[in-house]
Amino acid sequence: MSHPSSTAAREVTRIVNPRFEPGRVDGHRARRLIDGRDVPATDPFLLMAEDHMPRDAFSRHPHRGIETVTLVLDGAIEHFDSAGHTGLIVAGDAQWMTAGRGVTHEENAVAGSMARTLQLWLNLPAGDKMAEPRYQDLRGATLPVRREPGVEVKVMSGRSGDIVSPTLNHVPVTALDARIDPGASFRQDLEPDTNAFVLVLDGDVRIGMQAISVGEGELAWLTRSDGPEGSQVTVAAASRGARMLLFASPPLREPVVFGGPFVMNTQAEVDQAFADYRDGRF
Repeated sequence: MSHPSSTAAREVTRIVNPRFEPGRVDGHRARRLIDGRDVPATDPFLLMAEDHMPRDAFSRHPHRGIETVTLVLDGAIEHFDSAGHTGLIVAGDAQWMTAGRGVTHEENAVAGSMARTLQLWLNLPAGDKMAEPRYQDLRGATLPVRREPGVEVKVMSGRSGDIVSPTLNHVPVTALDARIDPGASFRQDLEPDTNAFVLVLDGDVRIGMQAISVGEGELAWLTRSDGPEGSQVTVAAASRGARMLLFASPPLREPVVFGGPFVMNTQAEVDQAFADYRDGRF
């Protein structure tokens, strides 16, 4: 396949596949697909964890300064927060939570069950760190879908082809959940300044003009395109077919200070977050 001369082809630059480790409670296993150790390389994506969890793995805890995108792959998650919001997210659904100035919440597997989830932390720009908290439940059955021969792309955020998601963003984020039949492929346009990665949930794919193989459970970071021209990534499924996620967003290039569940721009802001939490101002 050839690309127009004005479009840069995205390729795989590195692949990660961390091992599972024991988690917070008995029966909990987790792995960090994005570990927060190299923020300039992953910006604005801060952390991403895959959890196999029983109930009470994530009891009540706070957040400030970030958004979390929680995808349920198996089972179901009950949600509760300090503002009284409750809900149930089942396999195929996702929740896009803007913590903003502060949220205290719980995420629990249904009693007596196990759930498999992915949670991605997205950094908020300095001007939106103290935004009003917001929840968006993305129901798998009602997400807008791009369809091509052998390909179904659910658009959780942003655009794929002519399909645009209504999900609200503080910064532009493309988030896709794609199923590809054996031998099929699709192309995804990406803005030239975005940082992007692909996570293969099932099967295996070939990415880019170099057709780099990325297997089940592996996360592949894509090359960056910093020029003014657009860019595009080609993804093809091998003989087994595949399900994969793609995330892309422009880097913020701002200072990042982690304070447990708080992510701010300075240590003083992290200290203030802890003080506000202790004083019940979330």
